[in-house]
Amino acid sequence: MPILQSIVHHLDKSADDQNATLSASSAPMAESAAMESLLNHFNATFNGKTRGWGHFNDGEAQSTFAHALSDYLAGNRDFVDFTRQSGEGFRALIDEHLPTGGPLLFVHARQGEAEFLTVALLHYREGFTIDEQLNVTTARLLNLSQMTLAVRIDLTQWQAGQSKQYIAFTRDRGGKKLSEDFQALLGCVEGVDSTSETRTLLKAFSDFVESESMDETQSREKTDAVIDYASDQSKNGESITLEEFSSLVDDERPDAFYDYIRNKDYDLSPEIPPDKRTLQQFRRFTGRAGGMSISFDSHLLGDSIEYNEAQDRLIIKKVPDKLKAQLLDK
Repeated sequence: MPILQSIVHHLDKSADDQNATLSASSAPMAESAAMESLLNHFNATFNGKTRGWGHFNDGEAQSTFAHALSDYLAGNRDFVDFTRQSGEGFRALIDEHLPTGGPLLFVHARQGEAEFLTVALLHYREGFTIDEQLNVTTARLLNLSQMTLAVRIDLTQWQAGQSKQYIAFTRDRGGKKLSEDFQALLGCVEGVDSTSETRTLLKAFSDFVESESMDETQSREKTDAVIDYASDQSKNGESITLEEFSSLVDDERPDAFYDYIRNKDYDLSPEIPPDKRTLQQFRRFTGRAGGMSISFDSHLLGDSIEYNEAQDRLIIKKVPDKLKAQLLDK
């Protein structure tokens, strides 16, 4: 991932009752293998975090951050000036919400044919190392697992104007107001609810499997294939595309699932940012004994299917239409 420009400013704040100060760098960092490695580690951690997805406000409602970024990309403002101005916005956000500051990282990089801007407030943790005299000593290390404020913007998608989800930003679970003010600073309007969209996509997949009367083996194979694909997209920080997903559901009829959801009321976006937690929770319960075979998706448990542990009974509340017809015709 070639880094085009990168810089670190520092936001100093030692206590809640003190205002943060911005210590700005005067020039971008020189190219280094260490910076490339840091960015790779950051991206891997960022892709595993709970994130929101959205796009910039357009026109007169555009934020100061988005306007400055637009000026930088147009060549009307240099990288240092753009990041310094943005740093002041982060300083105000920290004053309002956080007890400490830290290094503020800006990276403009290219990945494949796309360009991205990454901005993140980094934090430190105490670690240990061995000095030249072979003594144990403490060291202050960057803690990439702690990611309170971080955003990754697909600049190429933004400039192409064909997407509403080119901004990925962290959600701080403990601070709803912080998340809201972070979005306001960026000028970001949420475009896609990744958790809801991922859940709906998997529900549509389950409905399609049922409508096709796939046997247990086919169902398990298709489930493994689509979950592996969606998990890989999540790991790489990329969206699920319905066309690719559809081709995995039925490789002989690659458009079958796509046509199925298009003709139903699922209201899914063509591209869906995968929600890692929802994917991890999706699996199928299967069992076979004495001529009986049962298979159903985990999200149905507690809804249309109940398990009574005391009586060791599985209760099906909504019997599939094809099965119902066979039962009535016995």
